[in-house]
Amino acid sequence: MAVTQKTAVNFSIDQGADFSKEFTVTTDGSTAYDISGLTLQSQMRKSYDSSSATATFTASVVTGSSGIYKLVLSNSTTAGITAGRYVYDVMITLADSTIEVVHSGIVTVNPRATKA
Repeated sequence: MAVTQKTAVNFSIDQGADFSKEFTVTTDGSTAYDISGLTLQSQMRKSYDSSSATATFTASVVTGSSGIYKLVLSNSTTAGITAGRYVYDVMITLADSTIEVVHSGIVTVNPRATKA
């Protein structure tokens, strides 16, 4: 039985720009789950069947007791991603070593005319 609630969240990333987005892990959609000291990992791929990751997010705890973490990609990383639609998910390793998916969804990478 899952301890956390898996939630679908879709978002956009602009090519060549820094990306950072905060998420909250919950047990039921409204009650925060304490993620203090836990490990998160996240990747985006062209499809769930893709053999290689398009990008690996830096996932870090922001406020553990409130279940808040953030995903980050640098501008140099987003500049190298082709515009289009991708999928992602975020997995958390709980204290008992159980791994659960807490967020997943679609990432839309928007093209930019300005190249830094």
